[in-house]
Amino acid sequence: MAESGEEKLLAMARHIAKTLAQDNSIADDILQIFSNFDRRFSREKLSEISGGDHPRGYVSLENSLNSIDRRISHYVSFDQPIWADAADAAAFLEAIDELIATIGEWSPMAADETVGAFLVRADDMLQQAMFRAEDEFRSLMESGGESFDLTRADWKSESTRNLPSDSEEDEDAKAEAVIRNSDDYQIPLAKPVSDYDVVLDALPSGTIQDLHEIAKRMVAAGFGKECAHMYSSCRREFVEESLSRLGLQKLSIEDVHKMPLQDLEDEIARWIKACNVALRILFPSEQRICNRVFFGLSSVSDLSLMEICRRSTLQLLNFADAVAIGSRSPERLFRILDVFETLRDLIPEFESLFSDQYSVFLKNEAITIWNRLGEAIKGIFMELENLIRRDPTKAAVPGGGLHPITRYVMNYLRAACRSCQTLEQVFEDGGPSLKDYTKLDESNASSSSLSVQMAWIMELLESNLEAKSKIYRDPGLCSVFMMNNGRYMVQKARDTELGTLLGDDWIRKHTAKVRQYHVSYQRSSWSKLLGLLKIESGSLSSNVVAKSMKEKIKSFNMQFEDICRLQSTWVIYDDQLREEIRIALERILLPAYGNFIKRFENVPELGKHAEKYIKYGVEDIEAKLQDLFHGNSGSAGSRR
Repeated sequence: MAESGEEKLLAMARHIAKTLAQDNSIADDILQIFSNFDRRFSREKLSEISGGDHPRGYVSLENSLNSIDRRISHYVSFDQPIWADAADAAAFLEAIDELIATIGEWSPMAADETVGAFLVRADDMLQQAMFRAEDEFRSLMESGGESFDLTRADWKSESTRNLPSDSEEDEDAKAEAVIRNSDDYQIPLAKPVSDYDVVLDALPSGTIQDLHEIAKRMVAAGFGKECAHMYSSCRREFVEESLSRLGLQKLSIEDVHKMPLQDLEDEIARWIKACNVALRILFPSEQRICNRVFFGLSSVSDLSLMEICRRSTLQLLNFADAVAIGSRSPERLFRILDVFETLRDLIPEFESLFSDQYSVFLKNEAITIWNRLGEAIKGIFMELENLIRRDPTKAAVPGGGLHPITRYVMNYLRAACRSCQTLEQVFEDGGPSLKDYTKLDESNASSSSLSVQMAWIMELLESNLEAKSKIYRDPGLCSVFMMNNGRYMVQKARDTELGTLLGDDWIRKHTAKVRQYHVSYQRSSWSKLLGLLKIESGSLSSNVVAKSMKEKIKSFNMQFEDICRLQSTWVIYDDQLREEIRIALERILLPAYGNFIKRFENVPELGKHAEKYIKYGVEDIEAKLQDLFHGNSGSAGSRR
């Protein structure tokens, strides 16, 4: 039977190989050329070629390893970078590919003692090749990234909030950055970073492609983790140095807790800047480079990115955690809100960057600390409630003016409500149960948790003020005190986010309460005096009427002087309220007094001696009323 065409080709290949077998090196190269030329000339089909005393195929394997060994040894011993010449780099990679393919081809026969020995030799060769590949990889990383400098950036930032005050709201804080350019990639100079939509190519494209080719071989050779560790060690230094030059310090929890409030504010401002740069610029750019270097090798890419970002991310999160578990002092609310909002806004970035098997713990840690910050905010409001409850009732304000606790709480709530949406988010998830606020109106039952929280604090404040008012012995002064503080509460709430939360019904109700305090003041302070001005009617003799009116005018003069002397030391902090009280007094007192003295002058027994008894004219009474409620200069009840 005639030989087939394939058998003839194989016979010819065997003949050529046997002819050249005297030189094993040349024979091995020829066999490799045959195999590359046509897969029909595989090692299995040519395994009938023998060599000395070895079984068929051993010589072929040995010759192949000899050829690869010469080439790999040549490049391993190179005294200059292999990638300095593209041809050398290609030849080195080709030798690695052949070695990996040979190992893969013969591994199924590793149980054979001779083949096993050859594979041990091949593994040694592969390890030497990988050591040199690692060196080349590291050299490419260092030379490709050394010209880039992000960290020489001109950043400006300021705190987004101030402590409570009566001043207008501060403008939203702004941050700017100047991103320097690299020699390889032009990054616009003086580019304001507001939305952080910036991508940094910290390695040239050519370098990335070379790294990719090396990475493919290292992963194929089983050195994927080593490649990831080497890559991440180089890039991690760049990221950490960048954040360090942005002012981020490595602080312990104890360092953060001991920090004065102003220093903490400054550190938080730096932290916010560093967080945004890291999560929106640095880390995404590193992710982009990882994906290009390790294209098609997602597991190695994910591992590399995690190792690059892990320490910096944990440093950022540890600071936020230290803030979260620190003091619950109400003054720290605004700083914690800054940290909470920053972390909240960056959660999508955490989810985009860190959701694979290696880095998902970083995303989960960010969410955990963010929730912890929310709990801290709730805790601060609880501490504010305790502060109101603990404020001593015996701490009276001279003149019944505005109490410091009222001014503090109202300004605090106004400032807090500038972050109304954030607070709504905090309290809507696991906020205080409505059963804790049984004193509140039923109309609040359908309100948001934050609305209920604010109404409850106002209820506590009002109850505290009512208890404080009881220490004033004069009922009129008690009403003035409540009128002052109630008016301030309404004014601070009206036309603000706080008022929106409390609702129009709350504003109307407490405005009516202020009017009630006003009426109560008039009744307790002036009703007895007004009673003296009532003109008696009936069939009384002129002598009796004259005697009664003399006694009344004397009593009126004494009581009026006593009231004016006393109430001139009382305080009405609000000019408009003081004017409203004065006008109301004039309306009830001046007509009654005018009628009384007119009648007094018409009594025959009194008219000719009227000047002896009538000490004040109507204009004098009006002038005296002008002096009421001014208190002493610099009184604690003055408005600030």
